[in-house]
Amino acid sequence: MARPGQVRTLRKLRAVTSEPPTPDDSPLSPRTGWGVLHLFCKPRPGAEVRSLLGAIDAARKDGCQVVTAAMLGHKADVCVLALGPNLRVLRRLQTELQTGGLDVVDSYVSLTEVSEYAAGAPEEMRRARLYPKLPPDGMAAMCFYPMSKRRAPGAENWYALSFEDRMELMRGHGSAGRDFRGRVLQLVTGSAGLDDWEWGVTLFGVHPDDLKDCVYAMRFDEASTRYGEFGPFYTGIVGEPAEVLSGVGLR
Repeated sequence: MARPGQVRTLRKLRAVTSEPPTPDDSPLSPRTGWGVLHLFCKPRPGAEVRSLLGAIDAARKDGCQVVTAAMLGHKADVCVLALGPNLRVLRRLQTELQTGGLDVVDSYVSLTEVSEYAAGAPEEMRRARLYPKLPPDGMAAMCFYPMSKRRAPGAENWYALSFEDRMELMRGHGSAGRDFRGRVLQLVTGSAGLDDWEWGVTLFGVHPDDLKDCVYAMRFDEASTRYGEFGPFYTGIVGEPAEVLSGVGLR
């Protein structure tokens, strides 16, 4: 006969093995800012447009902004950029897009942030960086690229500089970007510890050459010339989801 302590132990084991675990649906959110997910996709044969549109609509209802773009070139056909406070919603959107017929061929995960070099920025500017409203009106040209600051031993090492020197370089970098105000909107999101690079940069422009001119001009800035390292570029045309899906051959 089992002793009382053994009976209690057996009851606990039965409870553990007989009841399925309850999924944790509590929000997973950064303390400040939003999660950002770039999905670069190609449609599979038989992709279900209704399912894809439904997934995007559900994410929007759950507090996410979703931007879609028809991509140019061989790397991807569709970009889905989603940002919002709950990473579980972003993950659900990714799952539903894949289930609906989009294969994710590349992706990027990051968070909105206010740079340490902009600590004294006005509150309006800080909120625009942490909680942006996308896509900007009248800017249908879009590109994305990841970047890091160089820190290889024996080479230019951004992180070996003093904070004051880095701050001075970033002032010049910001000044170069402000020359494109009204032509280009820049979203810089932080990804150190989250993805392969340190930042993701998304640019929206009035014309495609606005994007080219902006990136070209800023590469002459010392912070980029000496310390910038850049990943692959993705270029696309922003549009409403139904328009984008139709533009890549889905009906």
